[in-house]
Parts: sequence; C-alpha cells; structure tokens
Amino acid sequence: MTSLARANILALAVPALLMAGALGSQYLGGLYPCEMCHWQRWPHYAAIALALLGFATKPPARNVAVALAALAILTSGATGVFHAGVEYHWWAGPPCSSTAAGASLDDIMRAPLIRCDMPQWTLGPISLAGFNAIFSILGGLAVLAMVRKAR
Repeated sequence: MTSLARANILALAVPALLMAGALGSQYLGGLYPCEMCHWQRWPHYAAIALALLGFATKPPARNVAVALAALAILTSGATGVFHAGVEYHWWAGPPCSSTAAGASLDDIMRAPLIRCDMPQWTLGPISLAGFNAIFSILGGLAVLAMVRKAR
C-alpha cells in the first residue's frame, strides 16, 4: 500500500472516528453540544467528504484532496484548542450557548442550556474539546506527512 493510500485512509478514519465519538456522546450519552462544539464538527464533515473524494480520484488530484482533508482536520483541532482554552478560562470566548433541539416549543423550553465555557465531561484535566484538539492535530499532521512522503 502506498503512502498516499495510507494517508487517504487516515484522512477518512480520523474525522470519522472523532465524529462517531461526538455523535455517540450526544445521542447515546446525552451530552448536548454547545455552539463551539458544532464549530469543531464542520471541518470534520468537510474532511470526510474530501477523503472520500480522494478515493474517487487519482494523483495528483488525490494528493490535493487528501491534503485538503488534512487541513480541515487541523482546522477542527485549532478550533478545539480555542474551545478548550475557553473552557479552562485561559481566554474569553464569544458569548455562546446552545439548547438541545426539540420537536416542539415545550421541548426546547425544557432542554438544558449548554454553555461553551463549561465542559460537560472530562477525563482528568482534558475535556472533549481538548481530546478533539489532540487527536485532530496529531492526525492532521500525520496525514500531511504521509502526503508529503508520497510526493
């Protein structure tokens, strides 16, 4: 298997696994995302689409698609760093919160208010935003290194 093929697989696996964890924690674990959590998800969606495009193309278009997927993964990681910093009160974030979406106005009014500066879950000192930052940055850099090696 070539370095580019491995990069393409990793460019799909990293955001797919992170999104599976995020959606699983939301729908199975009851951890509703705040607005900044959603900001971290959008680049992962883009990375998944770009990685899938990479499988459908040949070099050099595949190199570009996979490299762009890596940049999208890194964007989510950078957003995760920012969000984790807001949670740890290292810096101020935008005024944001979110409520769990419901089918009716009564459901929305009963839904919890989710603040961006309060982590809902941590493992030791690391929040979900922190874990996203760690895995996204390491994964994105690994994909870029593999793409570079394939050139």
